[in-house]
Amino acid sequence: MKNKIKEIRKKLGITQKRLAQECSVARQTINCIENNKYDPTLELAFKISKTLKVKVDELFIYE
Repeated sequence: MKNKIKEIRKKLGITQKRLAQECSVARQTINCIENNKYDPTLELAFKISKTLKVKVDELFIYE
């Protein structure tokens, strides 16, 4: 599943480390999600969307 996390995160000036801390995960987890190597759990997807202030369906692209 592709996503726009990196694009939106950078627009907001948020680092991977800060996003990871806000979502209670490791920075490497955010990196893997951004690079499409890992699909987050539903709970984590909602935490990321809440932190980035966008809807879940705006972050992820299902193909």
